[in-house]
Amino acid sequence: MKIGFVGLGIMGESMCENIIKKHDDKVYVFDYVKEKVDKLAALGAVPCSSSKEVAENVSVFITMVPKSEHSKAVYDEILPVLKKGQTCIDMSTIDPSVSVEISKMVKATGAEFADAPVVKSKPAAIAGKLGIYVGGSQEVYESIRPILLYMGENVIRMGDNGKGLVMKICHNALVSQIQNGVNETMTLAKKNGIDIPAYAEAISYGGAGNWYLDSKKEVLEKEDFTTAFSIENEHKDVHICLNLAKECEFSMPGEENAARVYDKALEMGLGKEDFSATIKVVRGE
Repeated sequence: MKIGFVGLGIMGESMCENIIKKHDDKVYVFDYVKEKVDKLAALGAVPCSSSKEVAENVSVFITMVPKSEHSKAVYDEILPVLKKGQTCIDMSTIDPSVSVEISKMVKATGAEFADAPVVKSKPAAIAGKLGIYVGGSQEVYESIRPILLYMGENVIRMGDNGKGLVMKICHNALVSQIQNGVNETMTLAKKNGIDIPAYAEAISYGGAGNWYLDSKKEVLEKEDFTTAFSIENEHKDVHICLNLAKECEFSMPGEENAARVYDKALEMGLGKEDFSATIKVVRGE
């Protein structure tokens, strides 16, 4: 079974590298940044000059691109060469409604489609320990699960097409609100003479303990905001959440507050920094 992978960014590069290392057949790759293609070709991948070239050569076609418009462009490009017997997996985090639209386009060709967005960040992508939420039929889920396990250790089907993305958006929205709570209370504690290590240890003793703080306490203490997951990517996810809530006629004031923080972070020019750098916004820096 030949696999294709399009989109070799911060996450996609490591996800694809795991496929190359673990899969026993050819892996075809494409990205608009040639250096990224060359890097994976050096590891054994087959370099391609377009998404269409990838799709023409594989049984399973995987995408990991930044935004809804990028996913739509890729699938518009490959649609003429898709056929029965192929399966497309979009692992990008995009608007669920756009993903459902893409799924209908793909399935009209006879090919299958699943959305399979990921959670956790770069270190987990490197280790092959991502969490993966799948939207698609049970049959497609069972057929692609072994491939997804090259990249993640926790894989769960959430329902039909689009439902993996709904869950991913809910997950990242919750992270944004937990993060904002950590940023505000950590800053308040520090203003009253409690340093970050003491704050983090004390939080771990009670019901406010959380994975975000446990994973970021040293980053926040050192203020080393090397990007594992960028502010601009979480900004996108926060606003996808608010769009989804609007479609459902549902109010999310907590997420609206998180969105204000992320909007300000972009205004401050922090978009490329790790999303933990939002603490700068809360501190008023």
